[in-house]
Amino acid sequence: MRVISIVMLAAALGLPIAASSATAPAVHIKNDAFEPHTLTISAGQTVTFTNDDDDAHTVTANDGSFDSKGLDTNGVWRHAFTKPGTYPYFCQLHPFMKGTIVVNGGGS
Repeated sequence: MRVISIVMLAAALGLPIAASSATAPAVHIKNDAFEPHTLTISAGQTVTFTNDDDDAHTVTANDGSFDSKGLDTNGVWRHAFTKPGTYPYFCQLHPFMKGTIVVNGGGS
């Protein structure tokens, strides 16, 4: 209840409110797919990739710029996307699994 009151007060005063970890960008690997398939974030944000599958998977950029190596079941890997652009990726162990991170420019 106290947190809600603080958030409401900050909003009423027009103060910035930091995003909670519950809203941090995340991709889950389940049923041999990346969910969501496409994730749009702002430059500078870190995406958490979690393997919720029974099989090992990787998160590997098509251009080789990032690679999680093997993620076992319940494995977690994080990657910071610092530059705007479109970053297609796939699983090296299951090449049919594909996803995309779209990074928008930061700031106003």
